[in-house]
Amino acid sequence: MNNMKKITTVLGMMIIASLVPTVMLVTNKSQLSFAASSDVQNFMNMTEEQRIQAANNMTQKEKEIVMNEFSKQNSTVDENMSKTSMQKDTKTLMGNFVDAGDGFHKVEGVAKVINLADGRTFLRLENLKATNGPDLYVYLSTGKDASDIVNLGRLKGNIGNQNYEIPSGTDLMKYNTVLIWCKAFSTLFGSAKLTSQ
Repeated sequence: MNNMKKITTVLGMMIIASLVPTVMLVTNKSQLSFAASSDVQNFMNMTEEQRIQAANNMTQKEKEIVMNEFSKQNSTVDENMSKTSMQKDTKTLMGNFVDAGDGFHKVEGVAKVINLADGRTFLRLENLKATNGPDLYVYLSTGKDASDIVNLGRLKGNIGNQNYEIPSGTDLMKYNTVLIWCKAFSTLFGSAKLTSQ
């Protein structure tokens, strides 16, 4: 009888021990700490809001680990822009990208505003080559921060040529700086000041 009690006790303890990691995992997931996002794939499987929350809970070192993993991945895009659809005899707004200046986040290439004959306006990024990162967006901004922006959408690829439609009525004299911005970490990767050519 004593042996049966011991076996039952041991089995009970084994079951409890096997449940502890599950309970801890559920608890930790609700906190969205770096432990739940240390694997880059898990981090990307989160919603954008969860990634922002997880990033807020990370140390600088943990952010650097995630950024470093993303920088090893490249995504190439090569979109065309037909010259026949462009509006003739209009001055072009254009600028060259410059890096964020921290030695890690880098962007090179050209940003130019293209007016189409049908009245639409596009931002074209040509020969873009940027350090990759999570939740990269293309913004038109009033400066090198993202406090007053026109969001043109997610960066389609960190390498290549790509087009982004600019919403009708956007004041390009005010929003004259193109940003490649990481939304998750609220970090500038690079910028291009648009000037008349």
